Amino acid sequence: MSQPSVIFFDAAGTLFGVHGSIGAAYGNFARRFGVEVDDRLVNQAFFDSFAATEQAAFPGVVQTEIPRLEFQWWEEIASDTFKRAGVFHQFADFSAFFEQLYDYFATADPWFVYPDVRPTLESLHSQGIPLGVLSNFDSRLYSVLEALDLAQFFESVTISTVVGAAKPNPPIFAAGLEKHGCAASEAWHIGDSYRDDYQGAIAAGLRGIWLRRNP
Repeated sequence: MSQPSVIFFDAAGTLFGVHGSIGAAYGNFARRFGVEVDDRLVNQAFFDSFAATEQAAFPGVVQTEIPRLEFQWWEEIASDTFKRAGVFHQFADFSAFFEQLYDYFATADPWFVYPDVRPTLESLHSQGIPLGVLSNFDSRLYSVLEALDLAQFFESVTISTVVGAAKPNPPIFAAGLEKHGCAASEAWHIGDSYRDDYQGAIAAGLRGIWLRRNP
């Protein structure tokens, strides 16, 4: 098999994961604000809310508006999460709570790098294969990659909120390919989502590789 012109990686769930669970992180912050909640309940509520929300992509907006829209998108998910968990009414100042929570996920603290990631990136980098990140994350991804000491491996970072289209839709793959000036048939995409990463990449003409992190 010929060497690809570029290999794209998904971000969360592929390069790095959350310590414990989203529910535990949300629950820990909630308790700092005097809100008692079951982390498992919050975790389930989060994923229910996330699944019910349209993907984070803002086509046709002015680029300077993207950070505000990203913040608003996540705030709506967080508020709906705690409403589903039945404890939203306990917050005296939800906005203050969410601002701290949002900033927390821009740091290295909630994340861990999967053990196989760094050796893989180092090996591919040593072979001279260009690497990129192609993700449905938001603008905080840049600071997360820097904080986790992963940014050095990637020549490009392509995110749905900036492109205006999210995986599995072809335009986000096209945007990543354009940065490397190569055809879809010359590129690979690796990710943990069968639908977004594997099927999305194949539909866009790339070679899709499904990384099954969770059985």
